[in-house]
Amino acid sequence: QVRLVESGGGLVQAGGSLRLSCAASGSIFRLDPAGWYRQAPGKQRELVASIFSGDITNYADSVKGRFTISRNNAKNTVYLQMNSLKPEDTAVYYCNARVVYAPGRYENDVWGQGTQVTVSS
Repeated sequence: QVRLVESGGGLVQAGGSLRLSCAASGSIFRLDPAGWYRQAPGKQRELVASIFSGDITNYADSVKGRFTISRNNAKNTVYLQMNSLKPEDTAVYYCNARVVYAPGRYENDVWGQGTQVTVSS
């Protein structure tokens, strides 16, 4: 069973940038659709950004203009470029995707283990 592995989290000052990556652990066809979620302490998990076939993207209002979701199908990796980070962006960020093993064979709602992003003021 393929896992999703996130990386790129860390501690950054307000106004800084981080780039998160979400890679499939094994051989797959593609991650489609895929999204990034986050969960801050004491809060519900929320959708931050998502990417669909044709590279159609969608963002939460709170991150529009600052975050960019993208993917590299050759590497089966989804990215989240986060710029102009704010303390309120502090959370554990999770990758979620439909893992497509082959046309017509897929596994829905696969989650990564999460990566911590901390933004200091």
